[in-house]
Amino acid sequence: MKEEDNILKKVGKENVFRVPDGYFENLTSEVMSRLPEKETPAFIKKEPTKWERIKPWLYMTAMFVGAALIIRVASADRTSATDQIAMDDTETTEVVSDEYISSVLDNSMLDDYSLYVYLTDASVE
Repeated sequence: MKEEDNILKKVGKENVFRVPDGYFENLTSEVMSRLPEKETPAFIKKEPTKWERIKPWLYMTAMFVGAALIIRVASADRTSATDQIAMDDTETTEVVSDEYISSVLDNSMLDDYSLYVYLTDASVE
């Protein structure tokens, strides 16, 4: 703290930086007078070519064709409702041996009551 007081006594608290009188009053006019004159280019309006007129329509058409193809590919693996009904009619049951069922039940970690509820579709209340 004493060192700061000593430095402040030697240097002082005054701002030593000063701006000449009238500097900011003439600053704008002086800067503008030093800038080179810039020529404004003449704007020439030209007619769009045939390609420039057709391009947006062509891009929009390509977008719709692409969207239609994506939808077609995404829905290609789906079966129709009539095919689904035909598959339900020919549905068969698979015979599984008791040995396989026993090993699955042992590994399923279900108690007897939970297995009963699952097999009978009973609600647990």
